[in-house]
Amino acid sequence: MSKPILVVMAAGMGSRYGGLKQIDPVGPCGEAILDYSLYDARRAGFSTVVFIIKHEIEAEFKRTVGARAEKAGLEVRYAFQQLELLPEGFAVPEGRVKPWGTAHAVLSAAGCIDAPFAVINADDYYGPACFQLIYNYLSTHADGEKLAWAMVGFHLKNTVSENGSVSRGVCVTDREGNLVSVTERTRIEPRDGAIAYTEDDGKTWVQLPGDTVVSMNLWGFTPSFVEQARQGFAAFLSENLPVNPLKCEYYLPSVVTAALQSGKAQVKVLTSPDKWYGITYREDKPALMDALEAMTRAGTYPRGLWE
Repeated sequence: MSKPILVVMAAGMGSRYGGLKQIDPVGPCGEAILDYSLYDARRAGFSTVVFIIKHEIEAEFKRTVGARAEKAGLEVRYAFQQLELLPEGFAVPEGRVKPWGTAHAVLSAAGCIDAPFAVINADDYYGPACFQLIYNYLSTHADGEKLAWAMVGFHLKNTVSENGSVSRGVCVTDREGNLVSVTERTRIEPRDGAIAYTEDDGKTWVQLPGDTVVSMNLWGFTPSFVEQARQGFAAFLSENLPVNPLKCEYYLPSVVTAALQSGKAQVKVLTSPDKWYGITYREDKPALMDALEAMTRAGTYPRGLWE
């Protein structure tokens, strides 16, 4: 089997955060949040990384995160998520500036994907355990009668922000730990001592148990995923462009759900015990910095990741 590679989705501009959080210093020695993912991925066994970025941040990204990844001995590849990368017969709607979503991001990196691959967000701290889990899975599983995909799930209580709502893929699994469904909830937040989501702009709330398994967009795929995503993209555009031309997004869970419903794929859910940290909002940054400092003192990371 080919050695697994890491695909990093870093094209988002951080609209809620208010800046390029992909390269914002958060570690004790100025490391970006992505540096910790790269460090954890490298020690899990990954040696190749594909960064999906926008041309607008290319120079600064290569100068900072990219240069550090190369210094650490990783083979670095770049792909660019561009609005005009669409199936034949489709055009970018006038006024559209929002990227087409996470599944489109992976499609934009198709030319760089030649092995089983893990996909992560650039602006999430996942912790060491998940990279080992996904690397081990991808190293030992290949497509058979069904496509052999995987997802690292987190307990919901370990993923919420005290500073605002978050989007999470709420998962249902069977007795064998395989994914049955994943439903995107776009507004989840702590509420009255519990965790709840709303789908009607706060008029009503539905509580979720803290141990609910949720997706943080840490997936493991065989190369077959690219073709599955490509096949579904045109249908997605045909359905959604007429009703939401400026903001509709083609998500990774949508491709996974379609493959599950058609019986083409089996998706193993690997649950991480680690706490997630992110910087969805600028107010999240101090807690993240404190946590990374504490983990450095505890020996989880060296002081100065790449020194």
